[in-house]
Amino acid sequence: MRETLRQLILAAKGRVAVTTFASNVARLRAVAEAAAEAGREVIIVGRAMDRVADVAGELGMLDGLAGFRSAERFKSIARDRCVLLLTGSQGEQRAALARVAEGEHPEVTLSSGDTVIFSSRAIPGNEKAIGKIVNNLAKMGVEIITDRDALVHVSGHPRKDELRRMYEWVRPKIAVPAHGEALHLSLHRDFATSMGVPTVIRAFNGDLVSLGPGEPAIIGDLPKGKLVKDGSMIISATDQAISERRKLSYVGIVTIAIALDDKGHIASDIGVEIVGLPQADDEGEPMVEHIRDLVDEVYTAMPKAKRRDAEALRIAVERGVRSGIAEIWGKKPVTKVFVLET
Repeated sequence: MRETLRQLILAAKGRVAVTTFASNVARLRAVAEAAAEAGREVIIVGRAMDRVADVAGELGMLDGLAGFRSAERFKSIARDRCVLLLTGSQGEQRAALARVAEGEHPEVTLSSGDTVIFSSRAIPGNEKAIGKIVNNLAKMGVEIITDRDALVHVSGHPRKDELRRMYEWVRPKIAVPAHGEALHLSLHRDFATSMGVPTVIRAFNGDLVSLGPGEPAIIGDLPKGKLVKDGSMIISATDQAISERRKLSYVGIVTIAIALDDKGHIASDIGVEIVGLPQADDEGEPMVEHIRDLVDEVYTAMPKAKRRDAEALRIAVERGVRSGIAEIWGKKPVTKVFVLET
């Protein structure tokens, strides 16, 4: 992999941009060594990678290499004399590579004849976001190289033989497999047991594990799950507000206000507000007028005694309007009906 990166950077004519996991210091060093051999300077683009490079430098992990340049130096270095190390290998929307691909980065640009190397592999679920970046780069005329084209990435996850050596070296008394799905944790538990580890605990998200004193075991459960920033608040990703807004974004909302007099007659014009619905049908008829007609139909079809029951009228109008709009539009909007008794 290191040799492949060296060959690609040596052969490149324009700029070379390499995106990888910011935490992979060995990869950063491999790219920097290849850049030095090609007579190129390395520019770090992205806060996460910049922080990792700083810490790695303080720990001596980048000794012997020329100092990395900041993104502000981009315009002062010739195209054939720079290598960019960028965050965003997994398609993260606000990471450096996505912003460059969208033409939104304040300092860095790429153009036809440049090369972008994805020294990474797509984590399942990120394919769509990565594909968007790749397509944007392709439109610019940038050459794109991934692990499907050349040996530009090797997994950081150990294979079974490597794990076996680790267990033989460390010889732990307790093993708690971490990272991965349930299948991975189960297979790791079985493997650790086969390596003679006396106690192996398979713990899932939220499990509270005690390693002693006493027999190691799962002793409780802690709150778990994803949190999201919603406005100025932090809420659960499963909060009802999230699913409701997702639904509203798809079907919109209809709000209807009906005023009834003491005899159950509609006392004034029916109030209708729509958000997220087409303003008119295929023939140009306003959607609001359709909704008023649907309310009239429901009201007329109800027995006179039922019309005085505000709750019964509310439910009937809500159902009738949702069904009626579905016939016109093909979707059932969220429908809120307010019945006011004067």
